Amino acid sequence: MPEISTTKPTASTASVKSALLRYRVLAWITGLWLLLLVAELTLKYGFDVDALDFVPIVHGWVYFVYLIMAVDLAIKVRWSAGKIIWTALAGTIPFLSFVVEHQRTKEVKAQFGI
Repeated sequence: MPEISTTKPTASTASVKSALLRYRVLAWITGLWLLLLVAELTLKYGFDVDALDFVPIVHGWVYFVYLIMAVDLAIKVRWSAGKIIWTALAGTIPFLSFVVEHQRTKEVKAQFGI
């Protein structure tokens, strides 16, 4: 059963909707760059090809922005610390950002009726 926060949110529905959209976009972008990072590491260490050596830097910056968007949403909807940490870690495990984004979106939409 999903954990639904019973504490009062700190933001209006409109600002939560906006923060959710930003979080969702960054979750997908982070997930895609993470998959590119896996491909880059496979090419680099499996085949000695350095064609995608820019990917780790880009993923790092995209992940940083993802963290900011996740914390912004978390503050607005008052997530627990564990939920914030799990959401933050989702950007470091391939495919997990897509799954966690879907879960968080369902929870926030149910909580705020968006």
